[in-house]
Amino acid sequence: MGAIWAARDFCLFLLLLNSRQSAALPEIRGGTAVNPCAEGSDGCHIDAICQTTQGSYKCTCKAGFKGDGKHCEDTDECDLEYNGGCVHECNNIPGNYRCTCYDGFNLAHDGHNCLDVDECKFNNGGCQHTCVNTMGSYECRCKEGFFLSDNQHTCIHRSVEGLNCMNKDHGCAHICKETPKGGVACECRPGFELARNQRDCILTCNHGNGGCQHTCEDTENGPICRCHVRYTLQPDKRSCVERDESTTESADHNATSFTEVDKRVKRRLLMETCAVNNGGCDCTCKDTSTGVRCSCPVGFTLQPDGKTCKDIDECEHHNGGCEHFCRNTIGSFECNCRKGFKLLTDERSCQDIDECFFERTCDHTCVNSPGGFQCLCNKGYTMYGLAHCGDINECSVNNGGCEQGCENTMGGFECFCHPGYKLHWNKKDCIESCDLNCVRRRSEKRLRKTIRTLRKSINREQFHLHFAGSDYELSKTLGQPAELPGHCVGGQVLVGRKCVSCSVGTYFDGDQGRCVLCPAGTYQDEEGQLSCEVCPGPEGRDVSKVVGARNMSECGGQCSPGQYSHDGFIPCLPCPLGTYQLEVGRTSCFPCGGNLVTKRSGAVTFQECETKVQCSPGHYYNTSTHRCIRCPMGTYQGEFGQNYCVACPGNTTTDFDGSTNIMQCKNRHCGGELGDFTGYIESPNYPGNYPANVECTWTINPPPKRRILIVVPEIYLPIEDECGDYLVMRKSSLSNSVTTYETCQTYERPIAFTSRSKRLWIQFRSNEGNSGKGFQVPYVTYDEDYQELIEDIVRDGRLYASENHQEILKDKKLMKALFDVLAHPQNFFNYTAQESREMFPKSFIRFLRSKVLRFLRP
Repeated sequence: MGAIWAARDFCLFLLLLNSRQSAALPEIRGGTAVNPCAEGSDGCHIDAICQTTQGSYKCTCKAGFKGDGKHCEDTDECDLEYNGGCVHECNNIPGNYRCTCYDGFNLAHDGHNCLDVDECKFNNGGCQHTCVNTMGSYECRCKEGFFLSDNQHTCIHRSVEGLNCMNKDHGCAHICKETPKGGVACECRPGFELARNQRDCILTCNHGNGGCQHTCEDTENGPICRCHVRYTLQPDKRSCVERDESTTESADHNATSFTEVDKRVKRRLLMETCAVNNGGCDCTCKDTSTGVRCSCPVGFTLQPDGKTCKDIDECEHHNGGCEHFCRNTIGSFECNCRKGFKLLTDERSCQDIDECFFERTCDHTCVNSPGGFQCLCNKGYTMYGLAHCGDINECSVNNGGCEQGCENTMGGFECFCHPGYKLHWNKKDCIESCDLNCVRRRSEKRLRKTIRTLRKSINREQFHLHFAGSDYELSKTLGQPAELPGHCVGGQVLVGRKCVSCSVGTYFDGDQGRCVLCPAGTYQDEEGQLSCEVCPGPEGRDVSKVVGARNMSECGGQCSPGQYSHDGFIPCLPCPLGTYQLEVGRTSCFPCGGNLVTKRSGAVTFQECETKVQCSPGHYYNTSTHRCIRCPMGTYQGEFGQNYCVACPGNTTTDFDGSTNIMQCKNRHCGGELGDFTGYIESPNYPGNYPANVECTWTINPPPKRRILIVVPEIYLPIEDECGDYLVMRKSSLSNSVTTYETCQTYERPIAFTSRSKRLWIQFRSNEGNSGKGFQVPYVTYDEDYQELIEDIVRDGRLYASENHQEILKDKKLMKALFDVLAHPQNFFNYTAQESREMFPKSFIRFLRSKVLRFLRP
């Protein structure tokens, strides 16, 4: 039998040789044979190969083409019975073909088979709780006591009575919608059909290829899976494995017809060409005179069998060239950056994120640093909530050091005296006076200071003024810039392109056009001033030799802390027993109170007063009762043994009494800006911890024919108090309305989702338990014609496929650009290709390219 097969093979080989057309004999010139193949005068088709034979030459069509050599045309491998060997889609190309896979599958190394993508490996598929991978897709599931919300990714924990969508037993397999007459109506996700019971959803081949690895066929009972030739369906009725060809041929031999044997022989003769089964190569195949030659793409190495490609772990050598972190992937690798840095377009280098570039990073001054930033507050203000600045109530601490009256102002304070007294030069003590000239001079000085305060307020665009016991609120005239391009207001100089105020200890000299140090005998304790103040002192005292004095204490000659004199200048006396003084240049000392004494004279702080108990932080010593009292709400004390509590800055307060740190002072204002096209909501005091027992509500009403896309970059809600703090988004304030999103937990992974309701009502609540950082959640409204496309993007696990993709949803600059295009598609053309490459990683652009093109050109 083997001899018969060998003879048939030989005959077929001869037939194939004879079927190829031989060319005419070579031309003889000057007694020398001319080689047409070498000269290019053979007349062979461009897609044919010219081969010189003994005394002749012949034209043979290249692999992947058919014809007589003089005329060759492309062979459409995808038009054959076996779809080119592709298990999903076959794409014909000149001389060859390529296989592609449906969404949810990746092409195998053999270039023909399709393997399921496990979306759950990437950011948990965007699921809030549990991600379950399926063939060609995935689905989100919730923990016990929760049910899947309308967006199919987040989970809702609350359940109410009655037949409505807020009841976790509503019965809908996918999407629940309430009917106008009461009750519920069920809908299914794309790719599913509603079952006859109007509750369940039946899978179709339009979703994840029906759960089939290869071929899917819809039937009345659901999809039926089949496998491509050379593969066998597994017991799970979904996946396929390659057959053992020798076993299959042996079992079917007796029933195989002569014609089928003939086809198999022909296939074997042509097997070692790239046109059939990619030459057996895992990846790239090239036809050569000695057979096929396999090669591997970048990221793989060819194995000893000459066919198989193995992944290279690039991170093993020089960290893959990554500046920070390297993560190996199949066929490639990924560079990631430390927090506070972003990946550049070379996808290797990391660049510091300039957080100070963004709006709302800091209330006053932002100083960027590699990988981070620092917020600073103007003089007279202090930091709270990590980034916010509140006015210091100096009068809350020892009456601001004032001997008589103290009045707090925005960014400062003022001491005042009772009738018959005048303010000492140290601006805190009061001395007897009935001199009207002194009163006039004092009023003029207060007016000059008020004018300076007003000028600084205008520069900061803060317009609150207190003068003569009255409060005033001013506003800058619209259309009148505070400064002209290239020019600065008084007290400032141009540094580069930015106006900078003259620092303390200096003043702006108009003649020289620059900041100049205060001369000896003067001082300046404020920024951006046009002159310096004269150092105080008794007549006949030597002028201070200090240049650039930043406050009165640097003028010299004043009494030190723990001392006093009748005018505040030397010679000085130590504070007597039972008193203390912590400032320079004072005319008196503060009594300890309550008949308390000090161990020595010249005490500097109240802590040197011999109290009966040592008060811990969060308390103050009451000199009347001689007990430690908890600091009341709205105040704090971080030190031991103090007789006062510090008032919280600005409009902040504490959750409880007995606070020990300024970070416990919180703003209870519900933050956010709600625009028609873009906006955001923000938990109170963000990015500091939100206050206890607070309730915030927001309502987003998009313009006609627009829908809402929400992005939650990260959210911090401690779950230890059994969901006492929660954020919920639903159609209305009614507890039974359709809920889009609800959570009471911390999630640092970003998630994006659409609101299926036209209007979105949002509520945040906290209880008296644990607190957290909270959230800043941006949103954008988009044209409702693109509802299906946007949902396709945000539900695709590849959106969260890498840390770099996740960082995009946390990067304010990138999100602003993305929202800008989604809200107004024509703005896409405002970004050049170069700008896009600089802003987004290549992998993210590749992911969105086809979808964004559909979005812009449907």
